[in-house]
Amino acid sequence: MSEYESDAGQTASKQWRFPSAYTVLIVITVLVWLLTWIIPAGHYTLQDGRPVAGSFHVTDHPLPADKHILELFLAPVNGLYGIENAEGHVGPYESGSVFGAIGVFFYVLSLGAFIVTTTKTGAIDACLGHVAQRFRQRGGVLIVMVMLLIAIGGSTYGMGEETLGFYALLVPLLLGLGFDRMTAVGVILVGSVVGNMNSTVNPFMTGAASAGAGVPLGSGIGLRFIMFIVLTALSIAYVVMYSRRVKRNADHSVVGFTAEDRDLAKAQLQLPQPMTGPQKAVMAAFAGTFIFMIFAIVPWAQVIVGPAAPSWSWQLDWYFPELTALFLIMSMVTGLLGGMRGNDLYNAMLAGIADFMGAALVIVLARGITVIMHNAQVTDTVLHSMEGVVSGASSGLFTIMMYLIIMPLSFLVPSSSGLATLAMPVLAPIADFAGVGREMVVTAFQCSVGTIAMISPTSAIVMSGLALAKVSYPRYLLWVLPLLAIQAVAICLFLVAGATLS
Repeated sequence: MSEYESDAGQTASKQWRFPSAYTVLIVITVLVWLLTWIIPAGHYTLQDGRPVAGSFHVTDHPLPADKHILELFLAPVNGLYGIENAEGHVGPYESGSVFGAIGVFFYVLSLGAFIVTTTKTGAIDACLGHVAQRFRQRGGVLIVMVMLLIAIGGSTYGMGEETLGFYALLVPLLLGLGFDRMTAVGVILVGSVVGNMNSTVNPFMTGAASAGAGVPLGSGIGLRFIMFIVLTALSIAYVVMYSRRVKRNADHSVVGFTAEDRDLAKAQLQLPQPMTGPQKAVMAAFAGTFIFMIFAIVPWAQVIVGPAAPSWSWQLDWYFPELTALFLIMSMVTGLLGGMRGNDLYNAMLAGIADFMGAALVIVLARGITVIMHNAQVTDTVLHSMEGVVSGASSGLFTIMMYLIIMPLSFLVPSSSGLATLAMPVLAPIADFAGVGREMVVTAFQCSVGTIAMISPTSAIVMSGLALAKVSYPRYLLWVLPLLAIQAVAICLFLVAGATLS
């Protein structure tokens, strides 16, 4: 997919492209490794696993030159399955606890198997087609229903690139109902981004960030769920209000209507066939899996009674290993319900693993950078440089600062999971100095990433979606900026309230 279509195709190879997440992370790996030769090593005194403010002290560099050089080459290996020993050193041959991202790695791959297997049954497309067919005569309801479904997908499993296939269905349908192409962009693109921005259990956003911050996946899910409801409602209202203005008066369209649009509006749209029994069973299993996942990861006793409360007997307290097993099993269940057997089922699962391998490798590369800093003992030195900035800040101001600080980082590292794995081990402990729960840094992180993702010209979801909808980037930017400002104000209010309550 490319934003340089048609006559621009001949010069596309000469256009400058923003480097991929892999290139950015490899460059950062080398730069960080070089800086560890310069930055002094240091330590904080820990209390209950958290650094004590004012206890930082400089130490001798822990690595001889030959081992320091080896750290660069072993970074991806340690990022995957590095083991931390009793002295705090991470390596592939140590004995102790897992420091690498192997848990998140396999979790992402298992989710890929589940998502792609379900998609290949045709159930997800049939479900959206069924919604479109049922509400095709009620345009406002159609916009609400489809946008909500896409947002739920973004919040639960990171639905993003998967939405690109929906433009072929929704653009003609919405044009036929009297709306314009920008309405379709709002439904699909904004719906996807706002769902990811307010992720509840999205592995690429909340999962990777929670793992990097050292907090349970379900920590802070209550606030994020409320934010999902409010910000999704605001976004849907924005799109619906715009669509109604366009339907009342076509001159209010920011993109206008072409002769092709009028032809599409008059054409008889071929909608998908009604959902079959197996497809309904697949969607029930699909939705049930995420509902059960939320139940399994939420620390119910700690949320309802208090952080120090013991877990209740029925509380599962699942984490990445159990969730990996859940998605692998449900991949087979949804495939079987969808009529897949034998090699067809296994090939669908393998295709899903292959599709998500890129995202999993980004997490590994980013964790490798964390290992380099950890073994050189410079992570606490970086924290110490930021301690003075946040020590006098209120809890609310601190979360807003995190929201703003992460924005440029999100543009630099165009991968939410990669940035989470890279930045959370450094940013989350700063919350300890400000007296704020680390889960608030996770929430600020995903909101910040979502804000940039809505407008980033380096995002495949944005640029490819606009190309498919035939909407120019400048016009989209002017249309979406007011919504982005409304979202930013709401996010800051939620962050201040959440930090105060935490």
